[in-house]
Amino acid sequence: MDDDGIETEAWAADEGPAIGAPIPASAAWREGDHPGRRRFFALGDLALEADPMGVLPDVTLAYETWGDLNPAKDNAVYIAHALTGDSHVWGPAEDGHITGGWWNAMVGPGRPIDPERHFIVCANVVGGCQGTTGPASAHPGDGRPWGSRFPYVTMRDMVNAEIALADHLGVDRWRLITGPSMGGMRAIEWTVMAPGRVGAIAPVGSTAAVTADQIAWSTTQLAAIAADPKYRDGDYYDAADGDGPHVGLGIARMIAHTTYRSERELADRFGRSYQGDSDPLGKGGLFAVQSYLQHHARKLARRFDANTYVRLAQAIQSHDVGRDRGGVETALARYTDPALVIAVDSDRLYPLKNSQRLDSALSGSDGVKVVHSPVGHDGFLVESGQLNAFMQEFERSL
Repeated sequence: MDDDGIETEAWAADEGPAIGAPIPASAAWREGDHPGRRRFFALGDLALEADPMGVLPDVTLAYETWGDLNPAKDNAVYIAHALTGDSHVWGPAEDGHITGGWWNAMVGPGRPIDPERHFIVCANVVGGCQGTTGPASAHPGDGRPWGSRFPYVTMRDMVNAEIALADHLGVDRWRLITGPSMGGMRAIEWTVMAPGRVGAIAPVGSTAAVTADQIAWSTTQLAAIAADPKYRDGDYYDAADGDGPHVGLGIARMIAHTTYRSERELADRFGRSYQGDSDPLGKGGLFAVQSYLQHHARKLARRFDANTYVRLAQAIQSHDVGRDRGGVETALARYTDPALVIAVDSDRLYPLKNSQRLDSALSGSDGVKVVHSPVGHDGFLVESGQLNAFMQEFERSL
């Protein structure tokens, strides 16, 4: 699976009904498209952290819910998605949702997060491309896509929008906030921004503060998008299918996907094998691992938006729960409720030491729970048996 839980094992198989068709300039959901299971919350103006005098006007959040909020209002669970995820955390691919739920292994009847017991909420983040206000959305001034005009947003801006959504839904306190990767970052931010409203957190494969190494990896991805002449500095929404920045977005995805997997997993799975009978040694063929990465490049371009990738990658770069709060340890010392910190032992994007630092800073954490896997960062999704066992035990202890 990739970073947002989409199954990728059949990487050489049919990519779906769009295979062979030109890749759209943007695969963002637009007003007028089938809503699927989305609901829409008109938040209004959202103050932005990076520009104290500025706001993002007329913000709408797209979200989905499963189950019901009980009379005591103590069964609400918020699930925060990763970089290229969205609100469709559980369910099939269907009208309005071109992929199935990105955490189907974790959510569902009889699973750790169960709609028969929990009121489950997941929203597309501010800056996203699946129904929430983002670069592909209509600018309130002229009705044209925001494009290059869309402002820089931080992880804290995203959490402020999620807090407003909780108010709208009548959730005074979340039983649990959880999510992988970027989703875990927002769970961590919630503990400082609204500590009395967080009953427990479970960040998975995440970090309290993004490191220079992690910023470096995302910088190369942003450079790949910016270098694509069809990116047009972010104003490409009028381009015809096949004439958008899918090459730059695809290269960004290939770089990212390499960090989601481990050296061992790539070696064991592909080694130096060729793709099919083709010869890559000067004869135009591909190594199997090259074909695998190209598949993921095409796959993302058919369901995502380049500007959203840029803004969300920048938001990840902004993440440091200790920024202007006295450092990570000081900021997290204020949160004393339960925490489940999960890491993958072979993760080279958010390595185990990131989770160990987070665990040490959280008094409510009882040691890092380690998923043992050769897969790397994606191990927390591929190894659902281990992850679900940790989450099931933790959730039932709350």
